[in-house]
Amino acid sequence: MPALHPVTLWVLVAIAALLAITPALFFALEKAGKLSPSLRTDLWTRYKSWLVLAPLMVIPPAIGGLTAILAVAVLGAMCYREFARATGLFRQRLVSTLVAIGGVLVTVAIADRWLNFFYALTSLMVSAIVIFALFEDQPRGYIQRVALGVLAYMLFGVSLGHFSYLANDRLGPPLQLAILLCVELNDVFAYASGKTFGRRKLAPNTSPNKTIGGAIGALVLTTALFATIAHFIFAGTVLDQPVHLLAMGALLSLTGMWGDLVMSSIKRDLGVKDLAATIPGHGGLLDRFDSLLFVGPALFHYVNYFLGVART
Repeated sequence: MPALHPVTLWVLVAIAALLAITPALFFALEKAGKLSPSLRTDLWTRYKSWLVLAPLMVIPPAIGGLTAILAVAVLGAMCYREFARATGLFRQRLVSTLVAIGGVLVTVAIADRWLNFFYALTSLMVSAIVIFALFEDQPRGYIQRVALGVLAYMLFGVSLGHFSYLANDRLGPPLQLAILLCVELNDVFAYASGKTFGRRKLAPNTSPNKTIGGAIGALVLTTALFATIAHFIFAGTVLDQPVHLLAMGALLSLTGMWGDLVMSSIKRDLGVKDLAATIPGHGGLLDRFDSLLFVGPALFHYVNYFLGVART
């Protein structure tokens, strides 16, 4: 096994340190009288879930290669399952099967480093869903089931596939870990900033708890954090310039927030708080990883345009 990239090691240590000091923070808050019994229970439930979730998140990308690719494929399949059950798409067996086949083909293309096939699958699978849905000869509901199928394939196959493809690059492990760390902290920064100086609501009908102040705070803090980490990942390359580092950090923060808002809008439309109850204290996997959906394509194409991804 090749030596770990320094950033990979730093991120792993940072995550382990955060998990280690979190109980001390809880005890300090409780002693200061800042935690109500219900909030205390909720925080500890979430923390216990993170003790399981964090290793599952960071070990596959740290190993890299096929391990990381398969881990993202499993994540995509499980997120799709939650989405299909919540929206009723699982009842449309033909469309649902096509989405699943598309996810498998995306994984095969990524594992084989077949970039042209990976790109081509977007139009090919969308066409397949639109065309094969005709075979049921049921015009009523056609638009809905096709639209849901295409949306699901684009989100959990194509979008997550871009994040997965980064694993083929020599810088894949540190980059994927940096993305995961910053995406999760982006939510924390938004929450803390919103509580501190958030006044005006960002999208009150979609996500009532999000504020413009929280979004700006997250944008500033996440951009600075990712730019700092990316400096060490892309050292000696064309991307190791302030304009690129800050642009990538801003892209991560903004697309992360958009992913969260998209899922919030879907949940509001469905009239549910969470799409599933897979993770105690967090809801479903999709509730936890929705911020990742648009970050992968944004950073993949940025890095690929200026530096290339897995070209050698």
